Amino acid sequence: MVRTLLIRGMLVGFLAGLLVFGFAKVFGEPQVDHAIAFESAMDEAKAKADLEHGIHDVEEPELVSRKLQASYGLLTGVMVYSTAFGGLFALVFAYANGRMKSTDPRVVSILLAATGLIAVYVVPNIKYPANPPSVGNPDTIGMRTELYFIMMLISLLAMIAATAIQGRLRVQYSAWTATYIAAACYGLIVFATGELLPAVDEVPASFPADLLWNFRIDSLGMQIIMWASLGLGFGALTDYANRNQFGYRGRLENRATLH
Repeated sequence: MVRTLLIRGMLVGFLAGLLVFGFAKVFGEPQVDHAIAFESAMDEAKAKADLEHGIHDVEEPELVSRKLQASYGLLTGVMVYSTAFGGLFALVFAYANGRMKSTDPRVVSILLAATGLIAVYVVPNIKYPANPPSVGNPDTIGMRTELYFIMMLISLLAMIAATAIQGRLRVQYSAWTATYIAAACYGLIVFATGELLPAVDEVPASFPADLLWNFRIDSLGMQIIMWASLGLGFGALTDYANRNQFGYRGRLENRATLH
């Protein structure tokens, strides 16, 4: 059963990756090109100023061409990312299905996708928002990546804890009251974590604000497409499989009763 769900989740993740790639290619890549153009202009200005002061910088060779990054590189990264998340989504669904109040796999799948989007992307990006590849100090990439994953891990653990709290409180209180308390606990944990973790702001003051905004909106759009595809697609396929399975069993039982 888990193996079937895992394969189904990876298949849905693969299909979601195609949608995300299409969106990123049409809307995201132009923003990246503009950001790279901005960085190139800044580098040219810096190089010109250095030459005036007698400083000669050695230009580093381009290891991967921009054309390759925007085509096969983007496709490979998106497909691996989406397929992997599809498999993880299926494993979480296998654990959560039957433990949640709703028995409809479509409802369970949509709820998991919504909580996943919030915990894995939205909340961490409030603290450490997405920036174009050309923005930021290359020497701090490791530190920024670690901080982002710490925030994401705390957010995910807090969401799991809030879900457990909601399940326990539902015994004594109404479902809405339990949900409100659990959401407040989640918000308190992630807010405290965000306050404790150091802030990172390496966007140049001269960087176009509209370009930065569009890039972050497109990044959010990619995540919404992936999680929505997982929630809707996985739930629909699982519901269809269950209907066929139980329908087939029902026909067999009716046939055995008639005989």
